[in-house]
Amino acid sequence: MTLSSSVAPLEKVPLETYVPPAKPSLIGLSRAEIADRLGEIGVAPAQRKMRTQQLWHWMYFRGAKSFAEMTSVSKDMRAELEQHFTVDRPEMVAEQISNDGTRKWLLRLPSGDAFQKAHEVECVYIPETDRGTLCVSSQVGCTLNCSFCHTGTQRLVRNLTAGEIVGQIMVARDRLSDWADRETPTGSRLVTNIVMMGMGEPLYNFDAVRDALLITADNEGIGISRRRITLSTSGVVPNIIRTGEEIGVMLAISLHAVRDDLRNELVPLNRKYPIAELLQACRDYPGSSNARRITFEYVMLKGVNDSLDDAKLLVKLLKGIPAKINLIPFNPWPGSRYECSDWEQIEKFSEYIFNAGYSSPVRTPRGRDILAACGQLKSETEKLSARERQALRAMAMTD
Repeated sequence: MTLSSSVAPLEKVPLETYVPPAKPSLIGLSRAEIADRLGEIGVAPAQRKMRTQQLWHWMYFRGAKSFAEMTSVSKDMRAELEQHFTVDRPEMVAEQISNDGTRKWLLRLPSGDAFQKAHEVECVYIPETDRGTLCVSSQVGCTLNCSFCHTGTQRLVRNLTAGEIVGQIMVARDRLSDWADRETPTGSRLVTNIVMMGMGEPLYNFDAVRDALLITADNEGIGISRRRITLSTSGVVPNIIRTGEEIGVMLAISLHAVRDDLRNELVPLNRKYPIAELLQACRDYPGSSNARRITFEYVMLKGVNDSLDDAKLLVKLLKGIPAKINLIPFNPWPGSRYECSDWEQIEKFSEYIFNAGYSSPVRTPRGRDILAACGQLKSETEKLSARERQALRAMAMTD
């Protein structure tokens, strides 16, 4: 495989900024911020804590879509809230369901700018026998230019707000009827795990991602344990330690190469934060241990990064880091110049890593037929005609 000699820019500049709706949503606000908003509409200081807790319960535990549903809140208070705020989350405008049960949702984000084109992101739900994983986006488009990633070919439109990030989880629970009153034989949730592996580089939108994940992990609301939330980064080194200190979730590193010259091509951000610097940040990651290992993601590209020499150097580089290596068969997308490694080569690569003492699972591709697999998200639904989009939306609403 001959790699391109062109030099991709390290990062993209956002094309637009977030314009809030005239009536803002309370989704994505912390308890302190909700209390402040209540103060702005005249709620007495003595009542703010109680009202905030009521709203928190209805929004994040019960999944209320309107203030009218919040029956433990007084009628007058509900009317006052309705006048100033909403509990809106992103709007699902299309759903695609893979042959393997994976669901990809195209979500439209509300905006206060009537002249601005509606922004949209994709979110993916992957059902498995022992869990249900939701892949969440952090940006409209992506800051980076990773050459093997379909999402990386998009422009960076803007960062998502905390409300738009946590709102994706709420939309999934809406669609799957997965709130507190869900009736099943076991009573178990359908969305059990969150991975920040959708559109965008989460650590280039740190504050919003942090605030959204703290809401997600709050045990009085959505209640997904930090041990079941994984944030994946391409290596924004300054914010890796902050992730451990301020969020405390599981960390995944999109590594994909063991030599700087190759990683510079695959993940151009490496020119700013090279491998040695990235791995030192992983060694320093707060809370990492054999029980809380860092996941290193490694996409298998035929003739590029899949030799046994690459496997040997990978083991050498990760020495001393509590780690597992997640091998990802490359998921093709239109126009890509890469091919997936042969299965026999992937098995040899995995076996070497396993024999060296590291867990080396090969990720089963999910949702390839609807471009929902790793590295394939690109709001592909935008290319559908208006009639096709309307049909997809109608199907989603009637299922």
